[in-house]
Amino acid sequence: MALHLVTGGAGFIGSHLTDRLLAAGHDVVVLDNLDGGKRENVPHGATLVTGSIADRAAVDELFAGHTFDSVFHLAAFAAEGISHAVKAHNYEVNVLGSIHLINAALRTNVRYFSYASSVAVYGTGRVPMHEDDHPQPADSYGNAKLTIERELAITAHLQGLPFTALRMHNVYGERQNMADPLRNAVAIFLNQIMRGEPITVYGDGSQRRSFTYVHDIVGCFLDAADTPRHWNRAINIGSQQPCTVLEMAHAVRTAMGVPDHPILHLATREEVHAAYTSSELARLLLGGWKDTPLAEGLAATAAWARNHGPVNPCSTLTLEVGADTQPEWYTNATATSREDTQP
Repeated sequence: MALHLVTGGAGFIGSHLTDRLLAAGHDVVVLDNLDGGKRENVPHGATLVTGSIADRAAVDELFAGHTFDSVFHLAAFAAEGISHAVKAHNYEVNVLGSIHLINAALRTNVRYFSYASSVAVYGTGRVPMHEDDHPQPADSYGNAKLTIERELAITAHLQGLPFTALRMHNVYGERQNMADPLRNAVAIFLNQIMRGEPITVYGDGSQRRSFTYVHDIVGCFLDAADTPRHWNRAINIGSQQPCTVLEMAHAVRTAMGVPDHPILHLATREEVHAAYTSSELARLLLGGWKDTPLAEGLAATAAWARNHGPVNPCSTLTLEVGADTQPEWYTNATATSREDTQP
């Protein structure tokens, strides 16, 4: 029975991965700073260690006290759209934090390193995006993710730590952090409906994404770990059913039983207009999976959200470039947070 580390295991995707590892008979230690994750998300049987990957001393202490077979690295600062305005935080967590883990894994002879990457590495390009496309990140978050992919490739070649980078996109499902006003459109829309607020869509909502139900792809982390012949590469995983953000908003309304709930169109913001990948390679190498239809996945997620109940949006981010330069969409997204937390 192997002992695995799951960073970000109290969060959304990480907690589902922890479920799968435990069900497969493994022991799991979760490292999470509980910024976006919650204690109640950590499955029974896993050990929670509270701490940040950006804290080198905490990471070193954790590895000194455990002998990990594999590291599944899902912890990240993932507010892609605002990452350029919080550069230091983005790179401290997503780059330096990842480097702390890689160094610790090398020192303790970890067998395998699994990395949760992102479609953001591609930037603007053809869709669907393929692994042989030239990555050209359009924001600081994507740049950080690509930096660690490249560092892992160098580390595998020079120091022998095998890895797989799984490039995900627009994953949704139970346990999403509905309190985060800056990411996870499905969770934001569900929370807005339950709070009696209009769904807010940037621009005309024609941005195209493939929304991926978490249960469809979380098993790919285990499949990749178990197939050494396909290690040391980046692989796209995600749904191949693209739709517009506006279509998804309508689908969320239907799933919540309020098909006429108002939709408010905000000013257009700077973002990649179409971002989704081909997952043909993953389905070939890791075993195929059936994409859960959006309506079906949203129905299950809506049922969880209703049971969970609405939450006050809350963002602790402070723009590093000054409040006078913050974009209108950021002001709109965080205004409610400030109002709800006033004494």
